[in-house]
Amino acid sequence: MTLDALYDILLTAQFASAAFVFVALYFITVPYGRHTHTGWGPLVPARPGWVAMELPAVVTILALYATGTITLVGTVFLCIWQMHYIQRTFLFPLLMRGGRGTPVVIVLFSVMFNLMNGWVNGWWLYHRASYDISWLWDPRFIAGLAVFIAGFIINLHSDQVLRALRKPGETGYKVPMAGLHRFVASPNYFGELLEWTGWAILTWSWAGLAFAVFTAANLVPRAHVHWKWYRNTFPDYPAERRRIIPFIY
Repeated sequence: MTLDALYDILLTAQFASAAFVFVALYFITVPYGRHTHTGWGPLVPARPGWVAMELPAVVTILALYATGTITLVGTVFLCIWQMHYIQRTFLFPLLMRGGRGTPVVIVLFSVMFNLMNGWVNGWWLYHRASYDISWLWDPRFIAGLAVFIAGFIINLHSDQVLRALRKPGETGYKVPMAGLHRFVASPNYFGELLEWTGWAILTWSWAGLAFAVFTAANLVPRAHVHWKWYRNTFPDYPAERRRIIPFIY
């Protein structure tokens, strides 16, 4: 089997698994963060578990970049990707306040996905596609980059609002009332949806689209679970708040 054939298989598998994950996560609450519960095996502490889950996305695409044809456009793609993943892999866990353990099985599933997704996107960008320098001023790249940056800012701000709710030493949960939290239960997820939608546009690739589709399949049901948890935990939770997309869902 050639690596191009493997790319086609994994790309198809990513789209197919997104459909399965989207349906399954409305019935199964994945046990990490505030939804951690027993019955899923041994736990990994929150910070090292988070680093382990996200690190393959940093390393895989970097390896494919280093072994491919290095171009300015490819380097820009790498910087955009790593802007998200370096923050999520190293800075986000350092800033955590509290944090429950994550089941080892969830860490392993995340590692497998990030290996696959990083390889699919990296193989397309650095071993299969060819982007001319003019791509950097193509309207698709400019529009996609604007959407990505908007999502990145929303993601960072929404996480900061959540961290600010806890004073040093506190581990409980409160209802956030700032930023896009006023409109949806999971604005950090909304920001991430925007990021990878922007990535799909700025790369204009099936690999980017597969990532955006899988992100939605994972985060939309997760946001629904968050929304239900808030409504069940806090009787005065604002009834007008949506789950993940302001004013829509």
